[in-house]
Formats: sequence, structure tokens, C-alpha cells
Amino acid sequence: MAPMGVPQLEYHPVVGLRFIPGLRIRVDHEGGGYLVRTNAAGFRSEREFEPARTDGRTRILLFGDSFTAGDGVSNVHRFGDVLETLVPDVEVYNFGLPGTGTDQQYLTYSDIASPYAHDLVVIAVQVENIRRNVAHYRLVITDEGERFLLAKPYFDRQPDETLVLRNVPPAKEAMAPDALPEGERDLVDQGGRLLWLRQTVSAMGAPVKALAQRVMRYQPLPEYDAASHPAWLLMKAILRSWTEDINVPVVIMPVPLYQHVEETAPVDGIRARFAELATWPDVIVHDPMDEYFALPQETRRGFRFATDLHPTPAHHRMLAESLAAVVRRTLRRAPAVAS
Repeated sequence: MAPMGVPQLEYHPVVGLRFIPGLRIRVDHEGGGYLVRTNAAGFRSEREFEPARTDGRTRILLFGDSFTAGDGVSNVHRFGDVLETLVPDVEVYNFGLPGTGTDQQYLTYSDIASPYAHDLVVIAVQVENIRRNVAHYRLVITDEGERFLLAKPYFDRQPDETLVLRNVPPAKEAMAPDALPEGERDLVDQGGRLLWLRQTVSAMGAPVKALAQRVMRYQPLPEYDAASHPAWLLMKAILRSWTEDINVPVVIMPVPLYQHVEETAPVDGIRARFAELATWPDVIVHDPMDEYFALPQETRRGFRFATDLHPTPAHHRMLAESLAAVVRRTLRRAPAVAS
């Protein structure tokens, strides 16, 4: 059994990080522990990634953060792996990376994944990524409580909507938070808004926390409230540039936070923003929120662990089942692409 402190990620000069290739470890976790197995490409997978298609199989490239990579569950329980069991003759190459923003996921496609032959791309946008895209640094807290910063690549959105890539390669060395210049202290992804409030309310326990969020109309991601918000415009520009680089159909699936799933925070802004992308050529926006809301609250509460907010196996299965119908429809009408 590997302790939580066992390294899983290593430096990458473009993306910023990837999994250590060839890992075979079991990680302690409140859900009973889970297996992390990675391939030679540096991604969690039970198989090696091959450049050419597998005979008789349609290939999907899947991108996202830790929700997609599968923090908290073994590979077999992740929604990408479950999707393979629901759609015949499909294989999913999961390029999910914990702690990344949509910007780094775009770079993963461009620098690593695009040469692999594929028929469909699925971008699972964990909605908090909107904050990570704006950040230049990621706060890391070790098991011992030590805090340090890691630099990340990022894009600057220009007035003409083009993107300029900055900070590649990112610095390899960690930085102490107090060493950051004052002008950059607002450019750190700390994993959420109002950290002091979340810590205080969390200490009260789940029922009180849920009530407090409802009463206060807590909105964890106000960046989605207006179509003109700079963080949304950056997210939109990244997704537009990325989808324009892809010559096969693309499914964009926003993945909500637990507050949205459990209806302690409004999701209207998120739904409205992603709906803006539905007119793009060869892009399907798959919003799973109605499927969440059709389920009992007790079922939805089982979609996260007691303290770890990552998806449980039941949540991964729900996402796979939701995505399966879209994948079937998309692949039926998608033209064959030679590559």
C-alpha cells in the first residue's frame, strides 16, 4: 500500500506535468484505496498508447483534469474506461492530468496526443478549470502541510481573440509563496474561492455546510455569471482555438462541482456560457445537468466521497452512461478520417 505522499507526477517542459511513466502503485484513500497504473506515455492507462488505430475499433481521445484522470478510483472505474464497456468497438485514450487547466489540456493535445490516430475528441471541462486558466502558478500543499508554488504555462488572450502562449518551459523548481512578487499574488490557483469560508464551513459538518451555502447563495464560480467576464472569454478562446485545430468531431462536456450537483449553488451561468459554444462547426456541447437533477438527492450525494470531493465510482458510471448516448450519435454521423 503506497502512502499518499508517493510521487505520481513529474515535470513536463510544455504541459508542466504528467504522470511518471510505468507507475504501479496502490494509493491509500477513504474509499478503500485505489490503483494507479500508468503507461510509457505518462498517462493513467491499462494499455500502451499506439499511434495507429486498433483494427476494428474507433478511438476517442479524452482530456480533463483529476476528475477525468480518476483521482480516488482505480483505472477501471473511471468514466472513460466505463465508456468502453458501454459503446461497442470503442477504445478511449485518457489524457487526463490532475491539477491542470483547460490551457494545459490543450497543450497536452497539441504537444503529445494529436499524433495518435483518432475519430473523436472529448473535452471534459471540470468547471473550476476557468480559474486555473487565468493562473500562472498552482499552490501545492504536501501531506506534512508544507506549501509551495509550481509555475504553469498559460495563454494571454489578445484583443483580436488570438492566444499567446507564455511561460514555456515553466520553471522546474518550486517556489515559496512568500517569494512571489506582490504583483503576481492574484495569479495563484489555490483550489477555490473564499478559502477561509470554505474551511470554516467545512469544519461545521456536511448538513450545516449545505444549509450555509443555500442561505448565503454561495456561488463558487462567479466567472460564469457574465458572457463578458475575462476568465470566460479566455476559456472560450482556448476552446475555440483547440477545436479549430481538430479535424474530427469534438464533444465538450462541462463537469460540475458538487455544489451544482447537489443544488446548493446555482448552475444557470455555467449552462448559459457553454451553450454559447453549440454553434461551432463539428462541436457538440453535452450538458449533463438535467440527468443529475433527475436523480434523487441521496443518489447525487453518493457521487462524491465523504471528504474527498472527487467522483466516486457511481459518479463515473453516471458520466459514462450520459456520454455514451452522445458518442453513439456522433460516431454514427462522423465521416471517416484518414490518419
